[in-house]
Amino acid sequence: MTLLRILTALCLTLAAASAIAEKADRGKPINLEADKVTVDDRNKVHVYEGNVVLTQGTLVIRAAKIVVTQDLAGYQRGVAYAPPGGLAKFRQKREGRNDYVDGEAERIEQDAKTEITQFFNKAWVRSGQDEVRGEYIQYNGVTENYLVTNGPNATVVPGQQGGGRVRAVIMPKSGTSPAAAPESQPEAAPATPTRKTK
Repeated sequence: MTLLRILTALCLTLAAASAIAEKADRGKPINLEADKVTVDDRNKVHVYEGNVVLTQGTLVIRAAKIVVTQDLAGYQRGVAYAPPGGLAKFRQKREGRNDYVDGEAERIEQDAKTEITQFFNKAWVRSGQDEVRGEYIQYNGVTENYLVTNGPNATVVPGQQGGGRVRAVIMPKSGTSPAAAPESQPEAAPATPTRKTK
């Protein structure tokens, strides 16, 4: 399978998974728990610090710190920061299914206006049994497209080997069976070629 086909399959799989996240979650209230909350009503900035847990329906985000800002139109933008040496974590149930989309990174940003979610540094997203890893992962909820890079902030670092590469695992669709073996096996070719004589 060519690299382009693999990336296309991965993008379609992950986009479909995120597109079917629990739709009912959008209409549910956002609940936040933290050790400390700082509210700036004038500038519409709320800072939650210390073992922060954000829930909205089946959506759960865990982080050391979450900063939520709101623009004049009422759209919110949230940034979740990992604890030192740790990762911020994201989890949401998929619509009509009994599995989840999970993700983690050192920083997770979500913009309600653009419907773009970004995972920065040590980024990992799993949807069902499929998963992808990179230094940066972006999901656009409007176009249902993913971008995964091996460099920070959507950059590509050419020639990276080992840990500096984008990694993907795409599982076969359930319900598909491997190709059936032929009824009879063809005769094996001789180990040593034979020469026909005239």
